[in-house]
Amino acid sequence: MRWGDFRQSDNIEDRTGGGFGGGGIRLGLGGIIIAIIASVLFGVNPLEFLGMMEGASPGPAPSTAPPGYGPQTSSPGGASTAQPMSEERRLVGGVLGDTEDVWTAVFRTMNRTYTAPTLVLFNGITQSACGRATAAVGPFYCPGDRKLYLDTAFFRDLAQRFGAPGEFAQGYVIAHEVGHHVQNLLGTMDQFDAQSQRLDARGRNALSVRLELQADCYAGVWGFYAKKRNLLDPGDAEQGLTAAAAVGDDRLQKQTQGTVVPESFTHGSSSQRMTWFKRGFDTGDLANCDTFNAR
Repeated sequence: MRWGDFRQSDNIEDRTGGGFGGGGIRLGLGGIIIAIIASVLFGVNPLEFLGMMEGASPGPAPSTAPPGYGPQTSSPGGASTAQPMSEERRLVGGVLGDTEDVWTAVFRTMNRTYTAPTLVLFNGITQSACGRATAAVGPFYCPGDRKLYLDTAFFRDLAQRFGAPGEFAQGYVIAHEVGHHVQNLLGTMDQFDAQSQRLDARGRNALSVRLELQADCYAGVWGFYAKKRNLLDPGDAEQGLTAAAAVGDDRLQKQTQGTVVPESFTHGSSSQRMTWFKRGFDTGDLANCDTFNAR
């Protein structure tokens, strides 16, 4: 199934200047590797929130967004219309649109209203309510403005550097960050924030792993409903598992520094990330994504 053929989300803010995947300020490969070690790729701005959680300032500083801040249904400048929409831009819009449909339905079963996040596309560097977003950080979610940030070259890095090609692998990346938005809406991030302030660095790392694994499980929940509607092609599930494994802390540490330091994990091992993604993918039940009370 080509995700670019799906309903295109209106909640995309294109800051690329109209050229998805081109231009912009790029960081050297060495800088990317260093930042990956620090942020372990998904969802973490290493300058923010004690280097752990997406979207808060260092320490206990409050969010820059007012209470109840919601996503925009259209970006201030709107998506670029200067040239035809690229295949990559269509894929991002289609996946985001489908996550909106899935989570709207899931929240309805809980008698809640789902408010969709905005996804910001940028080249190299941009500004978020959580501080500066750079290509080196990788995709991340900022609860301060309820936006997902995605550098346009990341999918190429995912396929070429980390061996996780394919549209469903790319969809997993977006669905993982949307999973953090779901956590924000359900109050999980506030609970994480409060608890993490009482922990030392090692304890915060362990708590961060549980936050990230739950977002993996939520990404799997999105995959469950895609599978239920017969939207997946053969091999799509394997693409999602491959992407989850590719960004495990142990694998990244082994590749970049040659040694594995479990107490420094912030996102979980490859095995853990695959396990929790698969749990959501197999059951589609948020109750099975309670990583905080799991052994």
